[in-house]
Order: sequence, then structure tokens, then C-alpha cells
Amino acid sequence: MKALKTLLEELEFTCERGSLDKEVSAVIYDSRKVQEGCLFICIEGANFDGHAYAAEVAAKGAAVLVVSKEVELLTDCETTVIKVENTRYAMAFISAAWFDHPAKKLTTIGITGTKGKTTTTYLVKSILENAGRKVGLVGTIETIIGEKHIHAVNTTPESYVLQDYFHQMAEAGCDTVVMEVSSQALMLHRSQGFVFDFGIFTNLEPDHIGPNEHGSFEEYMHYKGMLFKQCKVGIVNCDDEHWLKVMEGHTCSLETYGLSQNADLRADRLEFTNHQGQLGVKFHVSGLLDMEAEVAMPGRFSVYNALTAIAICRHFGVSEENIQKALLAAKVRGRIEMVKVSDEFTLMIDYAHNAMALESLLTTLKEYEHGRLVCIFGCGGNRSRDRRFEMGEVSGRLSDFTIITSDNPRFEEPEAIIADIITGIEKTDGKYISIIDRKEAIAYAIRNGQPGDIIVLAGKGHEDYQEIKGVKYHMDDRELVLDVINGR
Repeated sequence: MKALKTLLEELEFTCERGSLDKEVSAVIYDSRKVQEGCLFICIEGANFDGHAYAAEVAAKGAAVLVVSKEVELLTDCETTVIKVENTRYAMAFISAAWFDHPAKKLTTIGITGTKGKTTTTYLVKSILENAGRKVGLVGTIETIIGEKHIHAVNTTPESYVLQDYFHQMAEAGCDTVVMEVSSQALMLHRSQGFVFDFGIFTNLEPDHIGPNEHGSFEEYMHYKGMLFKQCKVGIVNCDDEHWLKVMEGHTCSLETYGLSQNADLRADRLEFTNHQGQLGVKFHVSGLLDMEAEVAMPGRFSVYNALTAIAICRHFGVSEENIQKALLAAKVRGRIEMVKVSDEFTLMIDYAHNAMALESLLTTLKEYEHGRLVCIFGCGGNRSRDRRFEMGEVSGRLSDFTIITSDNPRFEEPEAIIADIITGIEKTDGKYISIIDRKEAIAYAIRNGQPGDIIVLAGKGHEDYQEIKGVKYHMDDRELVLDVINGR
């Protein structure tokens, strides 16, 4: 139980009815979970509005309602009604208070940007744990609390869930948390209720623009910038053309990183490496540090990800030796993840599931000396057909050979999705074959692998399922590859 006044102490509000002298048994925002004596927050979503359930929730015994507009309750109802400007914003602060402000017990690192968030969080975790810290992680793939791994539903969870995770991390002995902060989360106030010790900006490209996301690129950029009004130190990629616009109105101190000479922390002397099919890159770090580094992931974007992690971890006094060791050891599930199949050619799994991500990946890989660049991918059903045309065109233009297969067909026929991808490829001179069964497609690529080939298995990355006709069946690209090379 907690005193209502304690839960509201960091909020501006008016008490519309009832008393503030109440004890609260739980904080709830799902009307199906209401319990006697709880505080219920009326959240407005894209397809629902918690205010519509106010009378029902009060009748079930809610002690307090938090609202942003008028609600009608029975005259003899004793439920206290607290009115705030925005209930999502209020929920973040109420949740933080409910869990006794757990973020104050952790060093908090928030990473935002279009690309690189996931990989960078794992790199930071690897480096800091190598240096003896205990690090929790919240991101697109999972939340990690000690030995516990929780499958992620959103990149950044609802504020109540996030505060619960922070609480569990503190209880488990974590001293640090590194997390991805999506623009949606910033727009919906999921990361409010505390101040980040470090906020990081990786890059910005047009993405997440459309119904139920952001109305325009300018709006997308605006919400990315909100993180830098909610952190103490901002660490920013100054090679990104939008960084000054994103930082407008920032309230934190700023430092920059990048490959350009004007960055505070710089990477130069890049050298692409290939150790028996294991692609990577070596580089020199100058400016705020002076050291050599190497990461066992390919391309310039891997240098940016590693440099971002170095820029963060230098604030923790991590030794150069620990940074170097951790960067080489770090691996991220489904993000340019190498799977050893041969000493003669390379196979990697990556989450690239739209044209922008696929083009970035294939362009990077072309910088390596290689035989053929082979791309295996499909597209999801019940999604924009434009994505299929675009991905087909990108692969046809940049790959030497494309193997079109099935991804998550959902309620569409795989043949129809593949036909759309072929429409895109045929705008180019790219060679291709279509093999609907994903395992057979992978087997074809491996059986026909040639010395120096780079085979990219794109689209699913960390996902371990295939969705067909409303049912999710277990399917993991790593397991399919192992089945093929083990003859299963």
C-alpha cells in the first residue's frame, strides 16, 4: 500500500472529487485487471479510451481514478478523481513513485536513433560487464535482468512496466541499465518519470512515418530530440546531417563522436578484415581517447556502433584493454550475426526487413573483397506492397544473386508476396531464383556457396517464428542453417 499523496508528489493535478487521504493497493491501467483499492489510470490509445470504463472501474472498487477529461460516476461513489493534463505522462511519474524511484539506484543510459540502437546496447553491456559492472538491458529483442531474459513486445515498454524492470534490476544487484528509447516511447511519455544520466543519438533516417506512428519526418525528428531534454549528458553522432536539428532546445551537456575531424571522439584508419569468413573492421580512436580497436562485425556502421559504445563507456573509467576485449567478444542475435558454415565463404543473419536497412547492409558488404554477394529474403504478408517492390529492387541492384523465399506470409499466399518482390527485381538486371520453403532456400545457398561468397540471410534476424494464417510456428534461421549443414 502507498499513500496517494506520495504517488502524486511530482505531478501537477487537480482533485475533482473525493479525498487525497487514501492508501492505494495497486497501480492499474488495464480495466480487466482492476482490484479493490487500486489507482486506475485512464489511458487513451489508438483504438480504445480508458475513460470509457471509468464508471465500471469505480464500481469494481477502484479507490482513485486518474483522468485527463471529464468522466461520469454515480453520485454516491467514493472514488477520488484526479485530473491531469496527460494521463500517459502522469502514469510515468506515478509508476516511478510506486516502485520507489528505482532509476535513482541505477546509472541510466538511453539510446535513440533510427539504426544502431540494438547493437550498441549489447556492446555497452559487454564492455561494462567486462569491467565489473552489473548491467540490465531493455530493448527490441529482450529485457535482461541478471540471468532472466524477457521477450520484448515493444522496443521501449510502457512506463509502468519499465519502472517495474528498473525495480527488479536494482533488487537483482544491477548498478547500470542501458536501454533503447524509441521515438514512439518518447511521444507516449514511456521514458518519463526520471532523468537519464546519459542520452545517446546514433542517426536519423525517414522511418516510422505513417498511421499510428509519426505524421511527418519533422515530428519524428522532434520526438527523437525529446531525450536530450531528459538527460544529463548527451552523446551525439555529429556525422548525421540532422544532429543539430535534433538537439534544438537540449538541456544537457553535449559531446560528439563520428568519423569527421570535428568530432570530439573520432574513428579513423579503418581497415576491413576477413578472418576465414569472419568479417570485421579495425580502426583507430582519437580525440578524447587514443587507442586501437577492432569489432567482429562488418562495415562502417559497425564502426559507428562501436564508437558509440566507446563514447559511453569512457565515462565509466573502463580501461582500453577491457574495451578492446569486449568489442571483439560482443555478438548481437540477428544483427549482422555470423554463422560459421565454411572457411571459404561467409553466412550472416540480419534483421534488415525494409529497403533502407537492406541497402545499408548490402552497400557496406560490397566494400569487402568478396566473390558473389548472395541475398536470401522474403517480405511479410498484410503489409505495404511497396516494401516488396523496393526490397526486390535493392537486392536486384546490389546483390550478385537473390534467393526469394517466405518470411511471415500471415494471411497472404507466399506466391503472391514473392511475385511482388520479383516485380521489383525485374526493374534491374539482377539474377534470382524463388524457393518458397525458407529451409530449402538456405540449403540451396549453402550447397551452391563459392569461395569468397558473402551470403546474407535477411529479414527475420532475432525472430524465432513464422506467422501463417494467424498462427505463429517456431522457426529460427540459426536452427535452419544448422539443420542444413548437419544434413537434417
